[in-house]
Amino acid sequence: MHVSGFISIIGKPNVGKSTFLNHVLNHKVAITSSKPQTTRNTIRGIYNDDNSQIIFIDTPGIHQPKHALGKYMTETALRTLNAVDLVIFMISGIEPISAVDETIIDHLSVVKTPVVLVVNKIDLTKDIDRLNDLIEKYKARYPFKEVLAISALQGTYTKPLLKDLKKYLEEGPKYYPSDQLTDHPEKFLISELIREKVLHHTHEEVPHSVMVLIDHIDRDEKNHDLLSIHATVIVERDSQKGIIIGKGGAMIKKIGSEARKDILDLLGEKIYLDLHCKVVKNWRNKELYLKNFGYKDSL
Repeated sequence: MHVSGFISIIGKPNVGKSTFLNHVLNHKVAITSSKPQTTRNTIRGIYNDDNSQIIFIDTPGIHQPKHALGKYMTETALRTLNAVDLVIFMISGIEPISAVDETIIDHLSVVKTPVVLVVNKIDLTKDIDRLNDLIEKYKARYPFKEVLAISALQGTYTKPLLKDLKKYLEEGPKYYPSDQLTDHPEKFLISELIREKVLHHTHEEVPHSVMVLIDHIDRDEKNHDLLSIHATVIVERDSQKGIIIGKGGAMIKKIGSEARKDILDLLGEKIYLDLHCKVVKNWRNKELYLKNFGYKDSL
């Protein structure tokens, strides 16, 4: 019997949702970083084996929003709860239950979708008694179908987890071809890979203010084996633009060089990447820019 279905992965920022998805697919479809709120859109990752197809939906980390973009991100994550066959509520095994976790549980309590609690980062958990106490606190707040522990980074217990998840899916067809890993277009994936490098190399307020737009992708007129990609890094202030550019253009060159390697792995062909930086003041709070940058009316 072949089973299939959609599973949403929700939780606070930095609990390992994207790391889990990339590990399960054995391919990077969602960018990762130590910065909170790295994931801004829902990312669909398609897992296939001989008897199943699972479409995982990696969602933005749920948090208390401070701007229109943050509100959109949280609403996007919560909208998936009623649109899937199963919800994974992922938590970190090294963090206490928080007000945001309580809020997530409140939202779960009003939906009919079954929920599995997945405790991540057990490779960092040293105090087993404290971990068990944490799990009991969550179980006291919500009747989870079951509780499973993993290390997404190390891959510990992820295979048994996949087997357990299949129990909640019904017999069904393949919604996507077996060799398809995500339904996002290449432009989106390229822009995310560039943004990931910005996150890795900048600090303080810069990562949250960054957006990457792909202006155009063309074949080089003289060398048809070369793909020419032109992209713009959007920030909110002139000071942030200075950080992105760096002294003598060193930072934007480093970002472009590292992003080029990942894009090469993604596309499997030679590329030329041309990066520029532009200031759009307060874009995260402006509905027009959020819509133009792809942050409105999408799931």
